[in-house]
Amino acid sequence: MNLKLRLTILSFLQFFVWGAWLITMANFWFGTKHWEGTQFGAVFGTMGIASIFMPTITGIIADRWINAERIFSVLHILYGVTLFILPHSTDPNSFFSVMLLAMCFYMPTIALANSISYTILKNNNLDVVKDFPPIRVWGTIGFIVAMWITNLSGNKATEGQFYIGGAIAIFLGIYALTLPKCPPQKLIDKNSPLSEQLGLNAFKLFGNYKMALFFLFSMLLGAALQLTNAYGDVFLSEFAHFPKYADSFVVQRSTIIMSISQVSETLFILAIPFFLKKFGIKKVMLMSMLAWVLRFGFFAYGVPDGFGLSLIILSCIVYGMAFDFFNISGSLFVETTTDKKIRSSAQGLFMMMTNGFGAVFGSYIAGWAIDKFFTHKFATASELSTYLETTPDNPTFLEILKNSFNAVVNSDGTLSSVVMVKDWQQIWLSFAIYSLVLAIFFAVLFKHKHNPEDVSSVKH
Repeated sequence: MNLKLRLTILSFLQFFVWGAWLITMANFWFGTKHWEGTQFGAVFGTMGIASIFMPTITGIIADRWINAERIFSVLHILYGVTLFILPHSTDPNSFFSVMLLAMCFYMPTIALANSISYTILKNNNLDVVKDFPPIRVWGTIGFIVAMWITNLSGNKATEGQFYIGGAIAIFLGIYALTLPKCPPQKLIDKNSPLSEQLGLNAFKLFGNYKMALFFLFSMLLGAALQLTNAYGDVFLSEFAHFPKYADSFVVQRSTIIMSISQVSETLFILAIPFFLKKFGIKKVMLMSMLAWVLRFGFFAYGVPDGFGLSLIILSCIVYGMAFDFFNISGSLFVETTTDKKIRSSAQGLFMMMTNGFGAVFGSYIAGWAIDKFFTHKFATASELSTYLETTPDNPTFLEILKNSFNAVVNSDGTLSSVVMVKDWQQIWLSFAIYSLVLAIFFAVLFKHKHNPEDVSSVKH
């Protein structure tokens, strides 16, 4: 089988097993289990907790002792088994524990997949900057296919999404063993200090001002990524609370609408070699931050029909630039600016800052802030119906009240239980302001002179 095709299959499956549940887990959590938002922030933060240490540890092992494809294989098989166990959790705490274990197995495989692809391409004298993005784009397509399968099979709010991801993850673990071998480089002398032999010298990158600043902004921007993954689909689904939008395509097929974001990714990934060589890492990352401002800003004013629907679609389109220009370009930046002895460890460090500390920061703060500042509580039918742009006697409103909120209207107009509704417009506007402030500080503080030769050298 063609080498690039084999890596393409690897990329496709790598993100398929994540896309099967990542965007729709909120629907399972809020819609099926009816658990709290702060607790959901903690569960979504498990990706971050795992990414703080697991990618770095596995990167060190791949640099020093065990073939990268073998580590990758074992981790995916364990991840798949854990996904089968996950939906049997009976409460938020047990769900959290099992999800944390699943993420400890999955998160390091993202950096490992990159390292495996880079190694195989270089060993066959191929250009990483030119050849990797078209391979990586199939990861996004895999994510999209998984989202569509989950939604169209009726599993976006059921345990089925985890079974889909688990089955394919086990298959991917077996498939990885057929790839060309990626043995440890063992470029570090056995008489070197213990810290260097363990790969911990990658942390010395924090001693370099530019690299330290790069990792800091990677963490802060990583927080924005987690916000859109955690709340994007449930945001669209909760338009079902508004009678006039309850039966809209956006509500019924929210995951398919969200998949436009991943379609956009495929286009922007292919544009990365041009943008990176022409503008350099600083301008490309700055474009990413400004794209996040638009992503959240468009969502803030989006609704399921008319001009508002156009804003939702635009938000999904601009997501491609927001995500790719940061993640892929950042990974290539690490590849071009670090010593080959510690590149796997450095990639793990980049993952630790983005999907680790960034994810924890974003998930916990967002979950807490949404519950405390952006959730409205309603005690009467008139107040709630006004907010939902309808009337208290609207039949659809009464049905929504019963089915979605487990409440009814008392004879005096009060509700049988307090109804809580998220203020999505203010949530998205807050995220947009955060991204704008981040972009301004990055533009001022991050000093980097673009040299096209630096990017070209990654293929050697």
